[in-house]
Amino acid sequence: MASTGKGLRGLAIAGALIVGVGVAGYAAFDRWFIYLPGLIQDLRDPIGPPRSVAWQQGPAEAPAAGAERPPNIVLIVADDLGWNDITLHGGVAGGTVPTPNIDRLANEGVRLTNAYAASGTCAPSRAALMTGRYPTRFGFEFTPLPGGMTRVIEYTERGQTERRPFILNDVGPLPDFQDMAVPTGEVTVAEMLKGRGYHTVHLGKWHLGGAAGSSPQAQGFDESLDLAGLLYAPAGSDGVVEARQDFDPLDQVYWAIGRAAVTFNGSERFAPDGYLTDYFSREAVKVIEANRNRPFFLYLAQWAPHSPLQASQADYDALAHIKHHPTRVYAAMIRALDRGVGQVLDTLEEQGLSENTVVIFTSDNGGAHYIGLPEINKPWRGWKATFFGGGIRVPTFVRWPGTIAPGSTMAGLSQHIDIAPTIAAIAGADLPGDRPIDGRDLTSFLTGTAGGDPHETLFWRSGHYEAVIHQGWKLQRTARPARTWLFNLTADPEERTNLAVSEPAKVQELSALLAAHAATQAQPLWPSAAEMPVSIDKPSGVPESAEDEYVYWPN
Repeated sequence: MASTGKGLRGLAIAGALIVGVGVAGYAAFDRWFIYLPGLIQDLRDPIGPPRSVAWQQGPAEAPAAGAERPPNIVLIVADDLGWNDITLHGGVAGGTVPTPNIDRLANEGVRLTNAYAASGTCAPSRAALMTGRYPTRFGFEFTPLPGGMTRVIEYTERGQTERRPFILNDVGPLPDFQDMAVPTGEVTVAEMLKGRGYHTVHLGKWHLGGAAGSSPQAQGFDESLDLAGLLYAPAGSDGVVEARQDFDPLDQVYWAIGRAAVTFNGSERFAPDGYLTDYFSREAVKVIEANRNRPFFLYLAQWAPHSPLQASQADYDALAHIKHHPTRVYAAMIRALDRGVGQVLDTLEEQGLSENTVVIFTSDNGGAHYIGLPEINKPWRGWKATFFGGGIRVPTFVRWPGTIAPGSTMAGLSQHIDIAPTIAAIAGADLPGDRPIDGRDLTSFLTGTAGGDPHETLFWRSGHYEAVIHQGWKLQRTARPARTWLFNLTADPEERTNLAVSEPAKVQELSALLAAHAATQAQPLWPSAAEMPVSIDKPSGVPESAEDEYVYWPN
């Protein structure tokens, strides 16, 4: 009996060891699972060391006096910039983080006070900026995500019971990330301008496809320095400060798979030479200098201030009065973005190009809820990934010295779809005549020679969530939750009072507009793979209650 007992004890100990090793192995896999996509990409496409970018050089001499030269055009697009992130609208940390250069651009030109993004998320808005068409018109309805990213987000979200659940739709295999693209038959503003002799340069984020026919160079850009990672510098770098938001599954994914990398004209990935925002700004200066003697179009698509929150130590140190660490890091990112705008404006002046250069500034959508900062879109409700004002009201300014009056405003209703037609008109380029162009040339509105609104009606759609603004009224409706919001924007621009119950005739009128618009749009090029819950009035990291209004954003 004694030997039998010892044997049983031995088996129990062995079994416990096996279970322990198995649990430890599972825990290790559990910890490393989210890192696998980034590691696989590193094997397939390693990141090389920083290298010099050899921009094509334009003519060494300026055109002869009196020679026709259409205006240069610089389009600067921030990523996830909140309405309240610039001091012109209030500013981060109670306005204690100045944005003098963005404010200068606005004050030296025209402010579009009723301007909207084309979508609540980045890529569809960028598709509209490039084409002048609603992204839903050609099926670019959802933001492309790398393979498996929705699964990884769901994985990291487990156990966060204070949140409504992240929904995965059973849609089968999705196209490869690089194949989720603006169709090759679409005509971009860069292609329009090339017909007028412009040298066209893309610098920064693209996110509109990378497969054959959909890269920036295949879509009309002569040169492209493209974002190829999600970080501003390698994680843990000297001279860089980070703020990780453990409550946010997206943040966990970014840190796990993110890299600091770019590509030039389709090259292998290589590291940027320094903090990413400053790097892109320095390269933009080089582009302007290289093209000072020929007409150019520069599309400067900064990654800032999109998460993950990562700033230079110097910018962080300059904001010691901000005690909340994530706010301070975010504010430092805004500081770098603003500095880059100033470098562009200063270079145009130094090269004698200011008078003949149109500078347009906007953001792809509003500030994101998932960074956990409460007032970035103040006074508007909502965030990125909603159609409330916080998701689609974007700072938009246009400067053209000698043509646009400094300090002027344009109150008419406009959207990202108007940017390409306006640029084409300024350049004397033709719009494609074989398809509907949803945007309008805003030139006469920007210069004050036309009054009224460029549009009386604008539309948005992402899956079952859609919105319309028509003659001062705004309708939003969504299937998850089954909800309709109706707002009188003239009386209630912040969308505080839902009139859907008291104004059924107006709901019916605007619903009919949505239905008629939907009948003219294309089916999505790929299905919605996931739906993310977004609380309208609270950022991530703040406990939610059953009474909180929310939407599910399909993507």
